[in-house]
Amino acid sequence: MKIKSLLLSTAAAASLLVFGATAANADTITVKAGDTVSALAETHNTTISAIESANALEDVNLIFVGQELEINVATSTTTVQSQAPQSAAASQAPVQSQAPQSAAASQAPVQSQAPQSAAPASQAASTTSSSDSAAKAWIANKESGGSYSARNGQYIGKYQLSASYLNGDHSAANQERVAENYVASRYGSWTAAQSFWQANGWY
Repeated sequence: MKIKSLLLSTAAAASLLVFGATAANADTITVKAGDTVSALAETHNTTISAIESANALEDVNLIFVGQELEINVATSTTTVQSQAPQSAAASQAPVQSQAPQSAAASQAPVQSQAPQSAAPASQAASTTSSSDSAAKAWIANKESGGSYSARNGQYIGKYQLSASYLNGDHSAANQERVAENYVASRYGSWTAAQSFWQANGWY
């Protein structure tokens, strides 16, 4: 009886430790040019509705470069569920056999390496997105003071885009889309567009 009680309490403690390590496994990413909610959901192994719910998005088709989104990775719950039985199996191994111990040990490195490999990539993307976001805000301020309703002859809105580019749709969402496409095709990035503006007084 004492041995069984000890094994059960050890398994319970191991389950709690595993839960505590994985419950906080959520990523905050910064949106970069070309990102969509569906692409982010696929990349981070989650769903569009999960991202929409976590960030209270009014329109999942409208996200902006530089916007920070919380991504609750769907695999974190699976990891908690799959690791809890492994802890119990490992604690019972001396009574039954040593086979479950080898399985648990072989799976451990795979689970622990996933977040480590993802970290440098997300940090690099975040740095690039931050500089591009700052350059975008700088240009908007120079062009219109950040106003979507600003007009200067044929140039309209926050980024002072030619009316012909907007095709009659002066909404904020369309201004953002057209500005992103214009900068990506002409300069490749907002940072490059800012450098050109500083040298020429326009972009």
